[in-house]
Amino acid sequence: MKNKSHGPSQGSNRSRPKRSGSAPAAAGRSTRIRKFTVSTSSELLAYLLEASTIGRNALKSMLARGQITVNDQVVKLYNHPLQPGQIIALHEGKPVETPPLAGMTIVHEDNDLIVINKDAGLLSIAGNGEDTQITAYRQLMAHVRAADPKSRIYVLHRLDRDTSGLMMFAKSEEVQQAMQNAWQETVRERTYVALVEGKVKREEGTITSWLKESKTLKMYSSHLPNDGQQAITHYKLLKANSAFSLLEIHLETGRKNQIRVHMEDIGHPIVGDKKYGARSKVIGRLGLHARVLAFLHPTSGELMRFETPIPKVFGNPLREQV
Repeated sequence: MKNKSHGPSQGSNRSRPKRSGSAPAAAGRSTRIRKFTVSTSSELLAYLLEASTIGRNALKSMLARGQITVNDQVVKLYNHPLQPGQIIALHEGKPVETPPLAGMTIVHEDNDLIVINKDAGLLSIAGNGEDTQITAYRQLMAHVRAADPKSRIYVLHRLDRDTSGLMMFAKSEEVQQAMQNAWQETVRERTYVALVEGKVKREEGTITSWLKESKTLKMYSSHLPNDGQQAITHYKLLKANSAFSLLEIHLETGRKNQIRVHMEDIGHPIVGDKKYGARSKVIGRLGLHARVLAFLHPTSGELMRFETPIPKVFGNPLREQV
């Protein structure tokens, strides 16, 4: 996701930022650290364009690689607000090191949010009896604390362990609460792709039911109005053969296991989803991927949209002659 950057305003009368000189880098980090003491309120990129001799593109690359810190915290947002007295450090050479991530990649990070692309098989957050397992939440907590030991992350939504794709976390409780309290207005698009069993005959459709949870913790549909949480799923057929179909799915609501339940309801369970009626294990994983995530940024109000490719393995059963 690209953000527009702005240089320093023309005709500015503010004083030149103070340089604090260079300092030897810590072992395993940059070969050189250049520091600046902020003298006037500004935005990060505009300030550095005036304070240093480094060009705009080089500074933007350093931001993206996590090579710039403000008061020892990695900052990647070009318009991060600065206050007098803060210390900016440019870690030239190698990026500031953070713990390696397993089963996930960070696709966007700023002062308020982290958006990741999660692999199938990785837990979003530990549940009962899962406290010792590697999770996206635990890894991201270590990631932000590598720059600032006081940092935390907060869960905004979850993906099932065997579902891959885009999900996001907040960096403060205030952002978490603001987004969750206005989820329907803030989140503009959540699009999935699902590989399901059988040939779906209708080109597109909408499934509506009220979801409830059984004593065995399995979600199921009730078609009685207001008997549970209302769930609305829209789907569109992308490709099919006689044995499998690839669907694009848009969520109007985001209930627990909503897509999995609704696919079972229409007689086309998701491949690999034994819990909800599937018989096939043709791709060796659950055939569900969160492909698109779009939302209004909680601070800037900017529309942010992220999209990932359909996993290649989803196409294998559709290429086979059945």
